[in-house]
Amino acid sequence: MNRFVAYVALCRAMLLGRLALTLAAVGVGIRLADDPWHTVGTLSLVTIATTVQITVLSRWPSVIMWRLGFLVVDAAIMVAVLVLSQGSVAFFCYAAGFSALTGALLGNRALPLWIAAAGLGLAVATQLLRADPPADSVTAPFVLAFPMTNIVCGYGAAVVTAALTRYLDATVAAVASAYHSAAASERARLARELHDSVAKTLRGVSFAAIALPTLLRRQPDLAEELASTVSAGADTAIREARELLTGLRRDPLDRPLAEHLRELCRNWTERTGVPMQLDAADVEEPTPAARYELTQITAEALENVARHAGATLVRVSLREREGQVELTISDDGVGFAPPSELTTLSTMGSFGIIGMAERAQAVGGTLRLDSHVGTGTRVVARVPLPAAAGVTTTPSSGWRP
Repeated sequence: MNRFVAYVALCRAMLLGRLALTLAAVGVGIRLADDPWHTVGTLSLVTIATTVQITVLSRWPSVIMWRLGFLVVDAAIMVAVLVLSQGSVAFFCYAAGFSALTGALLGNRALPLWIAAAGLGLAVATQLLRADPPADSVTAPFVLAFPMTNIVCGYGAAVVTAALTRYLDATVAAVASAYHSAAASERARLARELHDSVAKTLRGVSFAAIALPTLLRRQPDLAEELASTVSAGADTAIREARELLTGLRRDPLDRPLAEHLRELCRNWTERTGVPMQLDAADVEEPTPAARYELTQITAEALENVARHAGATLVRVSLREREGQVELTISDDGVGFAPPSELTTLSTMGSFGIIGMAERAQAVGGTLRLDSHVGTGTRVVARVPLPAAAGVTTTPSSGWRP
């Protein structure tokens, strides 16, 4: 399909180029013509024929699939131009355009047509030189050499078309490779999410279930407690699976990231009743993995605000800075004194902040947390854009206090 579209676009460009060349070449010498009305008629024929051809290609591009039929029609128009112009420069320009079309549509297989067009041009040129009065010795070589441009134009068009085809093939292959890479990255991310949440919970449930029969015989009371633990673990696994599915559905890729964040923040405000100022500019789209992590970071940060901040206003900003997407979530809540080391947060039970930092680091970004008691909290996540990802080094830690 890509090649088909390229052929149609290339043919339209050649038709327009031939029309412009013919009008320019003939229009310059129209005052020198013995019969200007023949010249005007020739220009009208070329203009009308080209307009019809371009219109047909634009409305019914599939007509280019019948290449030989299209070229036969163009050859018939070339003969009409020859008869009407009586072998003037308009014919030679049109013949050169015909050869270029054959090269674009047939490639090097059009060599016999190029030779035929050149032979016809030589016959016309010879007839012109034999006319009375004969051409002088200065213009004669140019008249005889001009038909050779048919072969040059045909071969040049064939080369350009072949190069365009190779470029399209390489582009399609690159896009396919990018899609495969994105799919592999998505599978790896899903595996990581499952391993970090549901898999660990189910592993603990499995160990408890294995020990349950033995405890039933030896320590019934402890077995009853363990059974409660198994039930709670199963409920936790179900909740984690639902949260994972919700996160996957939270960021469909059919809309811009800014629009996703607007909807996410609007839903959060409706649920919590906390006012929000949202400044989400339309930015260059990050990778699907980075989009997902930014969405998850936003959801986690807003959830922390709802649970702990006691805020009366939240501000969310999305900007593009220096090849990165910058997401900022700030509130005017109670704030807290963050530790200087990320590992300290795990002993305090603040796994949400650790998870946000790890999410930013997983896509080559960083996360910065600024907070003070009584002045609110500010979370800034930055992830590289695809164009800058190849030159952006992954930091050793996603945490910047």
